[in-house]
Amino acid sequence: MNAHCERVIGSIRLEALDHVLILNGAHAQHVLTAYERHYNDHRPHLARNQRPPGADQRPITVHELEGRRLLRTRILGGVINEYRYAA
Repeated sequence: MNAHCERVIGSIRLEALDHVLILNGAHAQHVLTAYERHYNDHRPHLARNQRPPGADQRPITVHELEGRRLLRTRILGGVINEYRYAA
């Protein structure tokens, strides 16, 4: 079980905490909550063949980019970015 915990803690540190100066407990809670939401809803996972959770309910990605607009959502002030196609 330690290997799984160390992997998650390492991901949190590398992707979020190493890039943000934590000011107090409330700020730490906000940063961890935002990262948790990103990790569980958007981030691709190796165990799911690099697909995010819930990818089965989302439309299939279109590789033809002519006329498609890509939207970026900044998480934690731009530390993490999420991308999706505009409708």
